[in-house]
Amino acid sequence: MAGAIIENMSTKKLCIVGGILLVFQVIAFLVGGLIAPSPTTAVPYTSVKCIDVRKNHHKTKWLVPWGENPCEKLKDFDEAVSRQIEANDIVFAVHIPLPSKEMSPWFQFMLFIMQLDIAFKMDNDLKENAEVTLDVSLAYRDGMRDDWTEIAHAVEIRKLKCTFGSPKTLESEGRHYDCDFLPFMEIGSVAHKYYLINIRLPVNERKGINVGIGEIKDIRLVGIHQNGGFTKVWFAMKTFLTPSILIIMVWYWRRITLMTRAPVLLEKVIFALGISMTFINIPVEWFSIGFDWTWMLLFGDIRQGIFYAMLLSFWIIFCGEHMMDQNERNRLSGYWKQVGPIAVGSFCLFVFDMCERGVQLKNPFYSIWTTEIGTELAMAFIIVAGICLCLYFLFLCFMVFQVFRNISGKQSSLPVMSKARRLHYEGLIFRFKFLMLITLACAAMTVIFFIVSQVTEGHWKWGDITIQVNSAFFTGIYGMWNLYVFALMFLYAPSHKNYGEDQSNGDLGVNSGEELQLTTTITHVDGPTEVYKLARKEAQE
Repeated sequence: MAGAIIENMSTKKLCIVGGILLVFQVIAFLVGGLIAPSPTTAVPYTSVKCIDVRKNHHKTKWLVPWGENPCEKLKDFDEAVSRQIEANDIVFAVHIPLPSKEMSPWFQFMLFIMQLDIAFKMDNDLKENAEVTLDVSLAYRDGMRDDWTEIAHAVEIRKLKCTFGSPKTLESEGRHYDCDFLPFMEIGSVAHKYYLINIRLPVNERKGINVGIGEIKDIRLVGIHQNGGFTKVWFAMKTFLTPSILIIMVWYWRRITLMTRAPVLLEKVIFALGISMTFINIPVEWFSIGFDWTWMLLFGDIRQGIFYAMLLSFWIIFCGEHMMDQNERNRLSGYWKQVGPIAVGSFCLFVFDMCERGVQLKNPFYSIWTTEIGTELAMAFIIVAGICLCLYFLFLCFMVFQVFRNISGKQSSLPVMSKARRLHYEGLIFRFKFLMLITLACAAMTVIFFIVSQVTEGHWKWGDITIQVNSAFFTGIYGMWNLYVFALMFLYAPSHKNYGEDQSNGDLGVNSGEELQLTTTITHVDGPTEVYKLARKEAQE
């Protein structure tokens, strides 16, 4: 009777906690959908063609398209020909942001892609597999009258991928090629108010530099940065969730240390998952508002990589510890076949990120995709990571199938137990199935919301209410995985309740002082739990 009361109370508490977590999950989606603006903004820029005849001062002279002391401009290249201005004396200048606006540290990052307007001309046709060489410089200032300070200078090569939809005849001269966008620049902080980009297309016929690239009419850039309003909402969520996860972590580990046994593998993995979630949550981004930390994008990638590697490892160990029919349990070495692909895949993605964003810390114009060797190397890392991911999911699906098969077999032994103990073990099985369903739901919601955010226009409008789908995706999924880790530590924290005297006479002969656990593989001082023994017995039979 007492056992039934305990189980009913436990199930009631579980439902209450589940309801509270569901409420917080809905709030997380609504915060992004109703309060936060769109995560990013795209701003188009058209370069201004400036004349620079001071060839010996290219590295020190900055050409500004507008404002005080603007450069001498060209309307088009016909004017350059009539004035006998050479291509090496033309600089494409772009001022960021547009007139009467300022950049802000709340924008967090800037990503630029480039599009070249190339016209067809019979005597200057675009060669197949043509490459354009760019001599680019980036500078900043914080006042309209301040001097420009150089951030970076580089000579980059980009491959042109263009198509021409008309026959290449005299009648088609002047029509533009349809060219793909080119990666141009990425910086991980927006610490200054104004930025200036100067682009040169140096021509050297003897070396074949910028020869056979067609007649370039204009250079257009599209700048993408994070919205300041979304950044504030994001920082607020991180600031709120950090102490929440820290508190449950402290409570969880305290419950474990109060036990008379050492922590088991599953408990350690859950705690490590909480640490990795806290590592993501800690709002170090607040410091990026006052400091020029260009490495924040790379740091964010590393934090997410650690969490997802830990999450994938947890799923494998969680299933393995519930199989209870193998000797190689409660030891990390018993999972090397399953955890190995996670480690290899994570390492490949880390190397790829270092080759891309790691180099961009010194040269923001660099892209690993612009050279054949870089592209092959990047694809190799991604393919290896993809193969490891496929192997991982095959292992995981096989283990989940085995666990559910074992549970179905174990349930046939429950009727021989006392009522109280049977209710307890039924609760354990229920919690396992409950957590598996929650895990599948979280993974499915992540995939579904990602797809929806990619195929929709970015927002839904219901009457006067506008829902930002992309923002809801980011805040909702981020909040969901925090709640998932919170629920794990709550559900699998050791309990210190006792069965009572009337439960000590069960068919399995368990001592009255044995502690209740929410996990099925907790090992006591006296040996494995009775449900573990039961599973091993059935496996042997």
